[in-house]
Amino acid sequence: MTQQLRVVSAITGSAGQAFAALFRLLKLARPERPIHPRGLGLAGELTRTGSPAEPSGIDWLDSPGTDQVVARFSRSVGLPQALPDILGLALRISPSGDAVPDAALGAAPTAGPGAAAGANPADVLFASTGWKLPGRFLLMPRLDVAGATLTTLMPYRGRRGPVLLGLRTRNLPPGSLASGEWELGLYWAKPGGPWRECGELRLHAGTDPGDIPLRFDPLGNQPPGARTYGWARRLRKPSYRAARRPAPPAVVRPKEPGPAAAARKETTPGTGRNSMSTVSQLFTSPAADVWRVIADGWLYSGWVVGASRIRDVDAEWPQQDARLHHSVGAWPLVIDDSTRVTAVEPGRSLELVARGWPMGEAKVEITLEDRGDQCLVTIAEDAIRGPGKLMPKFLRDPLISARNRETLRRLELMAVGGAGKQKP
Repeated sequence: MTQQLRVVSAITGSAGQAFAALFRLLKLARPERPIHPRGLGLAGELTRTGSPAEPSGIDWLDSPGTDQVVARFSRSVGLPQALPDILGLALRISPSGDAVPDAALGAAPTAGPGAAAGANPADVLFASTGWKLPGRFLLMPRLDVAGATLTTLMPYRGRRGPVLLGLRTRNLPPGSLASGEWELGLYWAKPGGPWRECGELRLHAGTDPGDIPLRFDPLGNQPPGARTYGWARRLRKPSYRAARRPAPPAVVRPKEPGPAAAARKETTPGTGRNSMSTVSQLFTSPAADVWRVIADGWLYSGWVVGASRIRDVDAEWPQQDARLHHSVGAWPLVIDDSTRVTAVEPGRSLELVARGWPMGEAKVEITLEDRGDQCLVTIAEDAIRGPGKLMPKFLRDPLISARNRETLRRLELMAVGGAGKQKP
């Protein structure tokens, strides 16, 4: 038995370190949250009916009561909504008799006057899995929560042995989860046993639906009477620690609000020289014709290499701080993001910050030199944050230059063809 425990310990320890290495790699692309990058904050109430007939062995689960809950719903990989993803629901359960205000979605809930003395909030994480055996131990991508079942995947240790927790949707609000109340049934089961209903969870979004900064710690904040198995802790703790570590400075996004940080020019330290990769081409069209193409945001997917479609364009484009919302990549592996104008001189120059996370962000400068019936067009570009910034400059410059030479060819063809011109 001792030898078997040592083998299990070694396996789970090695797997935990492997997951931690993966998380550190993901943080290069997602400095804040390597997985579950975007979420929806929810609040609500968990009503426990208890399990008097057959106790689970976890005090909190076996006792009837009402808990206040702050939750975060998210998609693990962060794939587009049209693609299946591992769904996640993180709960912070506070044993309070008071309602959770909408303001609590931005911070950890605090116990009110009705809270049990000395009771601490508990964090419980659920992910989309199967419901029957062996699916309840397998992560399963889902399109949405309508037909999804969520479990803790790994069991807690109670007085009567291992216990899994599960959630199943009973009723959904019309439209998105932010549009009404989401009702779920709470269940528990032995790893190989049937599910037993033991409560009800009701969640709703706040008055200003959006993500929340709350960080959940299921290893440190456990329900009363529940413990984490040593093998599960060895498997999960290294990746949690890696997720919370500060990201390398090169990939940290600016925290100051507004466009000031992103608009700074990337220069070579100590010299003030622009370090951007630069290509130029002499067009057979006047500058006015070229600018008409550039000024029409809906045309960008036609000449910008890598842009597969344009989803929306601000009415103010191409004025400063205006955005166009684009997708990059080949279907179905496309990434939705945006490009923002950081500086503009109509008819002469345009500076942009183009985003394509998890690949990163790039600074782009387009300048037009009017030469009568001709125009010299120059594109300067370089990565400013994300994985691309970590690539050595002598490697990334040729790639950027090759792409932008093709971009200039496409832009000239559209200018010659009259794209972007106003119809009479």
